[in-house]
Amino acid sequence: MSDLDRVLSRIDSDFDASLDRLFDLLRIKSISTDPAFKGDCRAAADWLAAELSALGIVSEVRDTTGHPMVVGHHKDGAKSGPHVLFYGHYDVQPVDPLDLWERDPFDPAVITREDGSKIIVARGAADDKGQLMTFVEAARAWIKETGGLPVPVTILLEGEEESGSPSLHPFLEANKDELSCDLALVCDTGMWDRSTPAITTMLRGLVGEEITVTAANRDLHSGAFGGAARNPIHVLATILDGLHDDKGRVTLPHFYDGVIDMPADVTALWEKLGFDHQTFLGGVGLKDPAGETDRTALEQIWTRPTCEVNGIWGGYNGAGFKTVIPSQAHAKVSFRLVGDQDPDQVRLAFRTYVREHLPSDCSVSFSKHGGSPALRLDFDSPELAKGRKALSDEWECEAALIGCGGSIPIVGDFKTMLGMDSMLVGFGLDDDKVHSPNEKYEMTSYHKGIRSWARILDELSRD
Repeated sequence: MSDLDRVLSRIDSDFDASLDRLFDLLRIKSISTDPAFKGDCRAAADWLAAELSALGIVSEVRDTTGHPMVVGHHKDGAKSGPHVLFYGHYDVQPVDPLDLWERDPFDPAVITREDGSKIIVARGAADDKGQLMTFVEAARAWIKETGGLPVPVTILLEGEEESGSPSLHPFLEANKDELSCDLALVCDTGMWDRSTPAITTMLRGLVGEEITVTAANRDLHSGAFGGAARNPIHVLATILDGLHDDKGRVTLPHFYDGVIDMPADVTALWEKLGFDHQTFLGGVGLKDPAGETDRTALEQIWTRPTCEVNGIWGGYNGAGFKTVIPSQAHAKVSFRLVGDQDPDQVRLAFRTYVREHLPSDCSVSFSKHGGSPALRLDFDSPELAKGRKALSDEWECEAALIGCGGSIPIVGDFKTMLGMDSMLVGFGLDDDKVHSPNEKYEMTSYHKGIRSWARILDELSRD
């Protein structure tokens, strides 16, 4: 038997014990947003550091201004291949509303469904304790079976992901030399469907702006001033309406500079996924794609930039009716970026557009929120090809290369601060109820997730 065959066999024979270890971690109430659980977050970090150190992955708990990080290294005995940094987070979301849980959220259990499939139910089962333990258990099997790991590995486990990661940026800055590797492996993502594994190769960037348009120096009586006085809500609504043309394209000058069309072979793979926009939108009570008219819904989500109004307010919003012309109107606008779009240039273009369309007796102020570029893994990357082969071999189907409409800040930090790309591989599903009551993780996701990481480590070591 090859080393990989022996490792996979060990994963299977040791699976019940690996499930017990996951349950031990799930019982720790590591809610990072609530100071009452500070000690539990420390306990989770201590538990992970002890588990890793017992395997020979020299690990320690590192204090921050918030919850601690866990950092571990295993370089001895590695064959060849890239030095990888594995990232996960041990903190979890609050459990509220507790009355909607069918059992204690920190008393994990295996539930057998009517079709015979099994799920792990607990807070953190999918986000992210179950996910990170797939890698830890794969590393355990390699070390126990062969005495080492196929490639050099550094592990970084965070305790504040669910509370905005306030300590992460300074921690990466302070430990840049130690944590800079050839490739980051991130597990906080999902599969295409329950039988098709996926690698997320694209993340959209994000620019946020809050704007305030001011007209009169006070709220005005709409009977006394109506018609003669400028209404800032009208002004703001007109400006926002002009951000899109009748084909759904954003009208800002040079907005599409840096937007890259996907290679034909990639779009061909996406066509095989069988994405149905009617099913996708139907789940939220909609039916018709509303973006660029010459793009599919899947393209719009993964590969196209957007401009969205996330909030708009002004005037009287209380009970009853108050006939005023407000002094101010406000809006929050966000842009999702793709390709090589420059966040600073997009922000400048937006502010310039607003000022150019502002009446002379109005003023505007802006408040900046976020500004990160899009990220993507080169489709020709040898690491991507190896990761995809490993997943395809384990799941016995072609692994999907997918995009993500959202943004994962840590991946941007890895790129801008540590100079390394990230390969995002996770085994979550859309119905895992992440952040909600009765969170679950498929038993197959946990078991085959462990086997998948074992295969990925093996493939990365090959020439």
